[in-house]
Amino acid sequence: MALSGDQRFYMASSVADAVAALRERGVEGVVLAGATWLMRAALRNERSDRSYVAISKLEDLRRIDIRPSTITIGACVTHAELARAIAHVGSCRALASAAAHAANPAVREVATVGGNLCSPGFAASDLTPALICLDAQVELETPSGIERLPIEQFLQLRDSLPPGWLLRSVAVAQLPCRSTHARLPLRKAGDYPVAIVSVAVTLNANGQVDSARMAVGSVEARARRWEHVERGMIGRLLDAQHAADLAERHSGDFAGRDAVEAPGWYREKVLATVVRRAVADLQSQL
Repeated sequence: MALSGDQRFYMASSVADAVAALRERGVEGVVLAGATWLMRAALRNERSDRSYVAISKLEDLRRIDIRPSTITIGACVTHAELARAIAHVGSCRALASAAAHAANPAVREVATVGGNLCSPGFAASDLTPALICLDAQVELETPSGIERLPIEQFLQLRDSLPPGWLLRSVAVAQLPCRSTHARLPLRKAGDYPVAIVSVAVTLNANGQVDSARMAVGSVEARARRWEHVERGMIGRLLDAQHAADLAERHSGDFAGRDAVEAPGWYREKVLATVVRRAVADLQSQL
């Protein structure tokens, strides 16, 4: 359906229909769900002559399936829906917090999980580091069938996926871990934090860290793990100051991005503070 100028919108009737429509449109095809990122396209000087395939009404993509072993989250689930659905799931505290505090209440009611993960150039995603620390998997619908990838691999390939590939869902295993999500907002940064730290740990019988996954978001163009700090936490009791000291020591692992809301050096500088807050929250869960 043509709306104005060269813009075209197509309402998909099923996931298969959406994949076919995206494949037909090739590189011109763009998935449309909550549209919160698209609304600011003009501010980013992005082209507007795209063909949009709307998927927000597809029930197959709007489900949250909570099972004893795994939580499966449809790509069109909104942040607000996700936060409410998993608020009681202890191992997913990081993800519930990320969904509950991202952006602002109005955006959370419409912004989707899939849109948050797939929007190109969106460095300040709250969900991404939370899903990385929980070792999530993504399920992609493709013209040749379903593909499953670890979240980190998906993020590396995201901008080069061929036409006709659609993020269908995200799966998070329910493991005996503790997790948390810490973010540092600034008033002039608006809805977006300048630094994010998500952490998941398992503890042994002596209360020492048996395994750790820490992910940093908003500091660089793409969220990623902080393995130096992870390794330094293993074999010790949870200690917020020790974790902050590790972060300070390895702050050079990141090259902070410059943006209008904060310079790169400031993002690097505050990382130790955000790590301290995150691990202090883990300690409070004991």
